[in-house]
Amino acid sequence: MADNNNALAASLPTEPHAELRKLDRLVGTWQESGPEVSGTSTSEWMEGGYFLVSHVDFHTPGDRHIKAVEYIGFDEDTQTLRSHLMDNHGANFTYTYDIDGDAITIWFGEKGSENFYSGTFSADGTVHSGRWQWPQGDGVGGYQLTAKRVG
Repeated sequence: MADNNNALAASLPTEPHAELRKLDRLVGTWQESGPEVSGTSTSEWMEGGYFLVSHVDFHTPGDRHIKAVEYIGFDEDTQTLRSHLMDNHGANFTYTYDIDGDAITIWFGEKGSENFYSGTFSADGTVHSGRWQWPQGDGVGGYQLTAKRVG
């Protein structure tokens, strides 16, 4: 899912990369909440299985209402699960995903970024909870989040 794979048009993969299967845990509708956030997200596979598409309706700190769509795929250049998220405020953000066992990490931008979500799935996979955090002034900003599968 390179930002521009036009040069690869004649040699695109013939089947989805195996790493994409890690995203199966995110399929469904999730109710997300925390002391400062609330909302829902619904994720489903695009036909063909190359991209997980998420629709987000979220209230963040300061009660900013965000509606967004996110496409997550496998990026050949970085060999990571990368996404592009576009929202109703004009954002066009890139994230990097990693799901390893019951652990989920989402970095804003590149893997290893200081702005990231670190969470854990419940044993039955119906909940994940963790924290978004980022550098802020003299300390660390962020918020707690719990996501429960509701559909």
